[in-house]
Amino acid sequence: MYDFGAVSVLFKVNISVRTNFCTFLQVTNRQEMIKAIYQSLAARKQQHKKSFAVLIDPDKVNDSNMEKLIELAVDARVDYLLVGGSLVISNYLDECVQFIKRSCGIPVILFPGSPSQVSKYADALLYLSLISGRNADLLIGQHVVSAPVVRQSGLEILPTGYMVIDGGAPTTVSYISNATPIPADKNEIAMCTAMAGEMLGMKLIYMDAGSGAKRAISEEMIRQVANVIEVPLIIGGGIVEPEKAYLNCKAGADVIVVGNAIEKDPNLIKEMAAAVHSVPVKA
Repeated sequence: MYDFGAVSVLFKVNISVRTNFCTFLQVTNRQEMIKAIYQSLAARKQQHKKSFAVLIDPDKVNDSNMEKLIELAVDARVDYLLVGGSLVISNYLDECVQFIKRSCGIPVILFPGSPSQVSKYADALLYLSLISGRNADLLIGQHVVSAPVVRQSGLEILPTGYMVIDGGAPTTVSYISNATPIPADKNEIAMCTAMAGEMLGMKLIYMDAGSGAKRAISEEMIRQVANVIEVPLIIGGGIVEPEKAYLNCKAGADVIVVGNAIEKDPNLIKEMAAAVHSVPVKA
């Protein structure tokens, strides 16, 4: 005679074990996936491979021009797509990110100008702390407000020390942040700021001259900062020529971000990407 009661218990135990094991696998896979973007950035730095990222402002694109932009980015082998801006006044953020995800496999990283610029459809989020200024709200205040939403988003969070460098003209980021940029010729201030950010636990350092800057960050400042930190160094703002992107990489930049110049001429994507990727890989 079969003991159906015992069989029933064993069946339930088996189902429970399988369910718990599947849950364990899902959590483990999620934990591995959640680190994918940073691991990619760190690995490329370790291998001395330079990366090129296109910055897309949701206020300045739509489905029709996005299609062409993504096609150019894929053909040029762009490494990352950054989405965001100092001011995002449209409701196109989610749609923009979803459009990109449907259209290509290039990782999408949010570059938020405010706590509201969070989209669960992206791959990662630059959690920017303005370490170059003295605005407490952008150093930690907005992070406190946005923390629950950011945590619930499921995005990979990339703690980023954000440094605004004087680009020779007032920019949206300097106006919105109400913070004085680091002077373009004060390399030692930039060095110490980047070191402090790294020692505070920032996983990335992002130096930005701002959209519409008249001059890009100097190679000498990039070189001196790169020499004193070990985390990946991102450089953006005022880069309008492929040669400048190349020189910035030679100076020590790990990731070059271009947005404004590509908004004016999307065909620059190919030349910029080629310049960044042409930097010799050190043995």
